[in-house]
Formats: sequence, C-alpha cells, structure tokens
Amino acid sequence: MAEHPTVNHISDTALWVAIYRAMESESAQPLFIDPYARRLGGARGERIVREMPHGERFAWPMIVRTAVMDELIVNAVNGRGVDTVLNLAAGLDARPYRLDVPATLQWVDADLPDILDYKESQLAGEQPKCRLELARVDLIDGLQRRELFERVGAAGKNVLVICEGLLVYLHSEQVREIANDLRARPSFRWWLIDIASPKLLVMLEKSWGAKLREGGTPFRFAPAEGTAFFEPSGWYEQEFRSTGEEARRLNRMPTAIRFFGLLGKLQSKEKQQQARRMAGIVMLRSGEVGA
Repeated sequence: MAEHPTVNHISDTALWVAIYRAMESESAQPLFIDPYARRLGGARGERIVREMPHGERFAWPMIVRTAVMDELIVNAVNGRGVDTVLNLAAGLDARPYRLDVPATLQWVDADLPDILDYKESQLAGEQPKCRLELARVDLIDGLQRRELFERVGAAGKNVLVICEGLLVYLHSEQVREIANDLRARPSFRWWLIDIASPKLLVMLEKSWGAKLREGGTPFRFAPAEGTAFFEPSGWYEQEFRSTGEEARRLNRMPTAIRFFGLLGKLQSKEKQQQARRMAGIVMLRSGEVGA
C-alpha cells in the first residue's frame, strides 16, 4: 500500500496523463510525439501510472483522446480560421510546442499558478511554435474565470476553447456556469471537449474510483443527455468522434475490447448507438440550431 494517496490533488492527474503521452511518444509507431511528456510527468507521474489499477493497460483512451484532439485543433486553426486557442485547465499539455500551427496563432494556457509555474520551469529554454501566454487562474472562481474570458474574447476574433480531461471532474452546475460564461463572449466560436456517459462513469468508478476519491478528485460529470446538455447554454454539437471508433481507426483498441465490439454489432441499432456514445471527443459550436 502506498504511504500517501496515489492522487493528492487535481493537478496530479496532469502528471499521470503526461506519462501516457510519453508512453505513446516512445512506442514503435506513435500517433504523436510529445518530446516533453516524460520530463513533465516526472517520477511522480510514473508512480501514479504504476499505482493506478490497470494503469498502463488503460492508457489507450487518453492516447486516442490526445491524437484526435491534435487533429481537430490543427483542422480548426488551418481550416476554420481560428486565431486564438484558449486551453482551460491546460495542465502539462505541450501542444503549443509540438503542433504544426502558424506562428501568428495566439495560444493561452490557463490553469492554477502552481502547475503553470512547474510547467514553465520544466520547459525553460524551449521555444513554442506560436505566441504563448500562461494565464494563472482558478477556473472555478467565477470572477477570475470571467475576467480571463473577457480579456481573451476581446483580443481574439475566432477563438477555439479546449477542455481536455477537465469537465469529468466537475459538478454539472459548474459545467453549466462555464458553458454560459463562454457563450457570453461572441468571439468564442468553438469548444473542444471530451465527454463520458453515465455507463462509462460506473465502469471507471470500479477501476479508478477509490484512488481518485482518496485525493478528493472523483469523476462526476457524465450527462445522461450527452451533448444536448450544452444546448440550453447555446453550444451545439458540430462533430462527435467516438472514442471506440477512433481507437479502432488508429489501431489503439485493445484486443479484448475489440472482440466485445464485434459482439456489439449483433445488438439493436439503439444499443449500438449507446455504445458508440459511451465516450467521445466533441467539437461544439456556438450559435443557434442549424446555424
């Protein structure tokens, strides 16, 4: 038994996922290469992966999430004229240093001061590919959050907001508040998120739930209505990438799960759709239905 909780704070999850990115980057045929991930995750991140139940075996959804979000971000910047990226709870994400984006792109990493201080120290001397700002802010604090949104929204004309691995740790009311605050800025046109279903949350609770509760960071947000949760706040699904489908496409689906997926094809269309929507990466757009 570990002397201390495996995960002590929400920021520890950034160390954990950084090691997953390192594992993929160091694989024989990586979907992406994050040369900073091992350095950023450090010994603590490696310990978390070791101590989490099935830590290495369950890396694939986060690896798929990273790869798909990379693709959607680059597409949005190059194909949708995004001039600003606002990465909420950016953690140890190093995309501004590794993605092929224009030097003119404004990128804002927003997170708690301690984690951004750590990231800045670890990446000292490295050169980002675009203009990068580190915004030290507590996103749960409504006043700090709205001040950040107002400033970034006023400077950018076509803003993409990213929430990777954040919403699942929040209460529904907190997610709604963030959605409303984002929608209040006209230049915030796109919002890239990952989303889980209630069924997936039950499954995650059985594997990682106890460890996460020890550190006060349980999984919480998994709306039964899926992306329709965001519609009252003015956000609508533009593109949904099923984590399972993308894992098969990218050849990161474990053999056992692939087998169950084949069995699932014998189920009703409704059950197949539920399975497809168990987890996904979603590009939301602001506006009205049909816009």
